This record gives sequence, C-alpha cells and structure tokens, in this order.
Amino acid sequence: MSIWRQPITVEELNDYQQRTLVSHLGIRYIEIGDAHLTADMPVDARTMQPAGILHGGASLALAETLGSTAANLVVDRKLKLCVGLEINANHVRAMRKGMVTGKAQPLHIGGSTQVWEIRISNDEMQLVCISRITMAVLDRSSFSR
Repeated sequence: MSIWRQPITVEELNDYQQRTLVSHLGIRYIEIGDAHLTADMPVDARTMQPAGILHGGASLALAETLGSTAANLVVDRKLKLCVGLEINANHVRAMRKGMVTGKAQPLHIGGSTQVWEIRISNDEMQLVCISRITMAVLDRSSFSR
C-alpha cells in the first residue's frame, strides 16, 4: 500500500525542481516506491570538495531534497507544508567519481512532525552516508506570499 497522498511521477518531480539547487547539483529522482523515494546525484566538479572527494554538504543536499520532498508528498499540500527542522549525517565512505543514490524511507509520519532516514550508496550498493531528517508539518494558512 502506498504512503503517498497524491499520485506523482518522477518526471513531474524532476520538472518541478528545475532551476533550483537540486538541478544545479544534478540530483535526479529515479524511483517512487510504495514507501520510499529514490534519487541519484553525480560525483563531479559540482559536488566535490577541493580534496577531490564528494563534499559532505552535497550529500546533505541530496538527503534534505529526498526527505523534504517525501514529507510533502504524504500530506495534503493544499493544507500542509513540511519544512526541515533538523538534519544529521554520518559520512562513512569517500567517493571520488561515479554516482551516489539516496533512498528516503519514513521512520515516523505524524501530524506535527515526520522523521525520515536517507541512505546514500555508491554504484556497488556500499553505504556512503546515512542521514536522518526531522520535518515540521505546518499549516499552509500560516504562510502568506
């Protein structure tokens, strides 16, 4: 059974993120499962640190992108907005080239908070980074544009 409130495709998610940090870093959604969201990101000049390895901040950008997007897909987006409250990460393996893939899965989906785990792996399915993000679920009516 799917946790997503409204059906959406990876193409729609990728189109929605154009001209943002997400597209600048080359992050691309690749799968929407019943209870997970997956995206990949290249390890290249956009995402590396001067030492020639994947920048930890790029890994966190991938994790926050997945967690935030997933959180907003499980609520009624006409009424609610999910925003990041806290994120942490452990970087466990260096990457010099290739692609990393992040997979977000919920640990808790509540009315006022959500907690998501994001596992980032390399092409050999070895863990590169593990992250957890806590999202605040807010009433959209409290935001004016």
